[in-house]
Amino acid sequence: MRVLVTGHRGYIGVVLTRLLLREGHEVVGYDADLYRRCTFGDEGAIAPVAEISKDLRDVEVADLEGVDAVCHLAALSNDPLGNLDPQLTYDINWRASVQLADCARQAGVERWIFSSSCSNYGAAGGQALLDEDAELHPVTAYGESKVFTERDVSALATDDFSPTYLRNATAYGVSPRLRFDVVLNNLTAWAYTTGRVLLKSDGSPWRPLVHLQDIARAFLLTLAAPRERVHDQAFNIGSTDENYQMRQLAEIVAETVPDCRIEFASGASPDTRNYRVSCDKAIDLLGFRTTWTAREGAKQLYRAYQQVGLDLTEFEGSRYQRLAHIKRLLEDGLLDADLRVRAQAEKVAPPQPVKSG
Repeated sequence: MRVLVTGHRGYIGVVLTRLLLREGHEVVGYDADLYRRCTFGDEGAIAPVAEISKDLRDVEVADLEGVDAVCHLAALSNDPLGNLDPQLTYDINWRASVQLADCARQAGVERWIFSSSCSNYGAAGGQALLDEDAELHPVTAYGESKVFTERDVSALATDDFSPTYLRNATAYGVSPRLRFDVVLNNLTAWAYTTGRVLLKSDGSPWRPLVHLQDIARAFLLTLAAPRERVHDQAFNIGSTDENYQMRQLAEIVAETVPDCRIEFASGASPDTRNYRVSCDKAIDLLGFRTTWTAREGAKQLYRAYQQVGLDLTEFEGSRYQRLAHIKRLLEDGLLDADLRVRAQAEKVAPPQPVKSG
């Protein structure tokens, strides 16, 4: 297929793009490339593809001409970043996503796969295992934007335009566009750079976790699935066995990184985001099973941090924290108040990536 990947230069997008190419698909990338200063490891790990360098809010039907399928990942990518300006989160994550879907439908695109989130379940309480028919309780602008997008794109579904919504569990794992603001990556980095596994909640909230490589595989399986199995359907992407309380994740990290201890941040308290999910539907209809566990992911992260000699300054800097990086771009005048790239930003060379070796 000819596949348009939005956010192809992001945390998951760079991994998905490589996998699509490996499977013989033609990839067109669509990305404003806000994180081009944020490469971890080898820059060459970001596969070169045809690209549309453009803000998602400016998408047009012409951008989708000749495309067979869309894998839509581009977004303000977590709760803290969403809270920077909730209205911008709605504009980019929700309204622009629906606009993208409408343009795709007009252009004759058959498949449209949305990177949604288990954040949709929000304040569910963490007791019962939630399937895709469970009531949604988003508690942040980010979570609401995913719920609204699923709802409004569903209204666009036709016999010729088939959307699917992949509700990804909390991602973790090594990527050329690494993030330290997802929980397992963050805890492992704290442990490696300080000897402390620092919990910012009381450790009780539940989260499902999934490796970003498994998320990428779920997109490929959805592309290959018979239309009737995935048409206008939501899938929890992860493993039912990979639901963890925060303190359990802290214990995994403490057992992985030598000579570290678990600590609670000042003011640590329960988190309203608290949910466990069932992923049986993805097994039954997509044949999807995860290939990673959180314990294996912590080991992968620890090895990667060792290879680059990660230090506390780099960890606490803005490069791999999405909210901090966006704030830095705003301070440097490279983004305007609406998070649009200023013209002069294109002339600024990115710093050299952290090298492994």
